[in-house]
Amino acid sequence: MAQRSRLSLSPRSSEPGRAAQLPSAGFHDARGRELRDLRISITDRCNFRCVYCMPKEIFGSDYQFMEREQLLSFDEITRLATAAVSLGVDKLRITGGEPLLRRGVEDLIARLAELRTPEGKRPDLALTTNGSALRVKAEALKAAGLDRVTVSVDSLDDTRFQAINDVRFPVSRVLDGLAAAEAVGLGPIKINAVVKRGVNDDEIVPLAEYFRERGWTLRFIEYMDVGASNGWVLEDVVPSAEIVARISAVHPLEPAAPSRTGETAKRWRYRDGSGEIGVISSVTGAFCGSCTRARISAEGKLYTCLFASEGFDLRALVRGGASDAEIRTALAEIWGVRDDRYSEQRAALGARPARSRIEMSYIGG
Repeated sequence: MAQRSRLSLSPRSSEPGRAAQLPSAGFHDARGRELRDLRISITDRCNFRCVYCMPKEIFGSDYQFMEREQLLSFDEITRLATAAVSLGVDKLRITGGEPLLRRGVEDLIARLAELRTPEGKRPDLALTTNGSALRVKAEALKAAGLDRVTVSVDSLDDTRFQAINDVRFPVSRVLDGLAAAEAVGLGPIKINAVVKRGVNDDEIVPLAEYFRERGWTLRFIEYMDVGASNGWVLEDVVPSAEIVARISAVHPLEPAAPSRTGETAKRWRYRDGSGEIGVISSVTGAFCGSCTRARISAEGKLYTCLFASEGFDLRALVRGGASDAEIRTALAEIWGVRDDRYSEQRAALGARPARSRIEMSYIGG
């Protein structure tokens, strides 16, 4: 999956002293968007085979995952995260694959919890997981410094949940993991539910009611055309406007202000004050104009869009002897020329542009 960078990322390509001249924060890309969020995948492996992400027909028993030496080490991840935080990133999210499969993930969390922004603040530190190991990992993650978790729950019906993850993993164990996370203070807890028409769209209201009663924020995600293995077609997408309308017909909703600039989910609160939901409309309501996120894959490639077709090899920089200042300069240069707006282009064309895309399991969510 190696991709050739459009930029020269040689550790020696920067002019002497250039890194020292970079401003400490507030970098903008070609469309004026700041770099604020960094999502770091720490493994390409997952113990689920969700049909919309890692279908078993492609990611079967003979699928070749990355060898350990191909993955970024925790030292390398920390160096890259340090450079990003020095440029103004104030939110770090650990992803996968399934990040809790990576041995010693607590050690990485502890290292990242030591980082500080130029203003002296600790970045928000979160982790996205399928929840399968959360029951046994929650306490150690909290002790290491993790702030909160986001857990995927696409159905509350056990038969359906097992069919979606395709490995017969019961939903009750994920819910137990959520309870364990809440008990140790990993919160506010967020739940992600990918909605696909004809698969689980009949559970929109039941899901909303279940998580509202427990005080956990549920975010519905439109079924996206990430990668090329999930058989995506537009007809399978349930628009977020329809999701909101279905819930509001039973439990009236009203718009809520975003909690931060560049937030992907549009927030809706229950009028009775019993909580809120979020909807991520990456298909029907492109938010490219405010996107502040970059992603680093498990083998160290930087992607400036979830729907990217190529990445920039930061691992080569780190293992090639680049200084911290040179890594920082490379990150700034990559972000400075960023012009991604895939969802806007898809909306303008009425279909997804014909080009290769990186799989969700490789790039992280």
